[in-house]
Amino acid sequence: MSPLRSNRWYERDDEVALLHRAALRAAVPGWRPGRPIVGIADSSSDLNPCNLPVRRLLPDVTGAVEEAGGSAFTFPVMSLGEDLVKPSAMLYRNLVAMELEETVRAHPLDALVITTGCDKTTAAALMAAAVVGVPTLLLPSGSRPPVPFRGRPLGTGTDLWRALEARRLDRLDDTGWAELERCLSCTTGTCNTMGTASTLALVAEALGVQLPGTSGHPADSPAAHEAAAATGRRAVAMVRERTVPADLMTAGALDNAVRVVAAVGGSTNAVVHLAAVAGRLGHPFDLTGRVDRMFRETPLTVEVEPNGPALIGDLAEAKAAGLPGVMAAHPGLFDLGVTTADGRSWQEVADLHRAAEPVPAPPVRTAESVAGTRPALAVVRGSLAPDGAVLKVSAASPQLLRHRGPAFVVDDYHTMRALTDDASLELPPDVVLVIRGCGPVGVPGMPEWGMAPVPLNLARQGVRDVLRVTDGRMSGTSYGTVVLHVAPESAVGGPLALVRDGDLVELDVDAGRLDLLVDPAELTRRRERWQPPESGHLRGWPLLYRRHVLQAPQGCDLDFLTAPTARHRHFVEPVIGRS
Repeated sequence: MSPLRSNRWYERDDEVALLHRAALRAAVPGWRPGRPIVGIADSSSDLNPCNLPVRRLLPDVTGAVEEAGGSAFTFPVMSLGEDLVKPSAMLYRNLVAMELEETVRAHPLDALVITTGCDKTTAAALMAAAVVGVPTLLLPSGSRPPVPFRGRPLGTGTDLWRALEARRLDRLDDTGWAELERCLSCTTGTCNTMGTASTLALVAEALGVQLPGTSGHPADSPAAHEAAAATGRRAVAMVRERTVPADLMTAGALDNAVRVVAAVGGSTNAVVHLAAVAGRLGHPFDLTGRVDRMFRETPLTVEVEPNGPALIGDLAEAKAAGLPGVMAAHPGLFDLGVTTADGRSWQEVADLHRAAEPVPAPPVRTAESVAGTRPALAVVRGSLAPDGAVLKVSAASPQLLRHRGPAFVVDDYHTMRALTDDASLELPPDVVLVIRGCGPVGVPGMPEWGMAPVPLNLARQGVRDVLRVTDGRMSGTSYGTVVLHVAPESAVGGPLALVRDGDLVELDVDAGRLDLLVDPAELTRRRERWQPPESGHLRGWPLLYRRHVLQAPQGCDLDFLTAPTARHRHFVEPVIGRS
């Protein structure tokens, strides 16, 4: 084995190296010089039920590391769960990515295993993996085992939105609402639908930083514990091979990840996170060009909520086999020459699955069944979104994919909820809800406020969907015709800031257009009078974030963390000496 990175901390015979050796032995008594040090980032937290199953996986990881000849050192990392973090876990994604990067930079780690769960934890882990410069693997906490609710397995997230619709229309009483709450609190783990956490776990596999076939397994299942042990063993092997994420997160792997998001009908949030990863690697991420073309070329191949009746555990089940099963069933969509986290090519992984299961197993669709179907995702641009916006076509209403209607504008979440729940508010059925002020700078943090409820008066008339346009995001578990991530956002003076009630907005998904049908001279007059909104953040992370965050097409990373080219992703080592 080549010299370990950690050797620099302890291989000398001075007082500094002595102190380092003593500290390592004090923390892990079984440690001895020459064993690769594998850092285990523990993202479990009582404040984040999505990541709690990680605690029960840690013994599997650390035991496997030790058996493989390494030494496991566990350290805490900020845990990001959408259930409790306000205004959004997205605000802290970049902070956690920095925390991981700086922890590795400052400590004698030869490899890294990052435990993940709720989606921004995974996104932060991917962004850190792109730059840390040591072998790195992600390990997901596992999805929430489904609990029966009124005769069917409960799909976390998606079924909550359905229940909210029913409650607003007096079709779910207080007893049913309380029953739903009890069911949602029965288990821990990530959403068991095709939410952002499920999507990003599949993305991590495609990028080569998570072992193939380890996404979607129910939390605490035998498969989840087996994945944990395999991850620990592989981390030690990667040290010996000197394989770092930048070797695996190639342009081809990034293209595969984009196509995976489209193929599984994944969360639109993944588009922002992939842009951030690409920015750190120095790879181009052309949202309105190459990415849009890949979206439009890739049919929906998986029927998991909200794109179908299945749950993510059904996709992970042995016959479907998760991402390996998707790639085996649809090899023409992907570059199968890309290397996976276990060192094999995707071609080898797909061939092995196809030999065991020649026919795609539900919820993976056959190539014949996807022919001629609409793609799951699309990018639109135009006078209302000059730099692009994203739409989840597979969760939208077909009749609204080409639509023109008058705008109804709201500028904050509380106003939006109050107005949409106001039965006296009369709006036309062709209304376009414009929800602005919730982009990366606006709140700050780009929260998931885009899926505004259908205005109550319209819902009571039988209207089940309206077009919504926003500079914010929506949960991957959400559904409806919602144009998201409009860029530039309204808080920095994007055209969305100039929209007024009654203005005509036009969407044409097939043409890739989103336009504000207002005379340019009138828009010029409005822009001259526009003033940026004031922010109440005077200190701390939110202030730093607002000053440096990039727009959605650039991944909402901080401007000082991106790489100008692929040659500038350097990880600078610390100077070792007396503290």
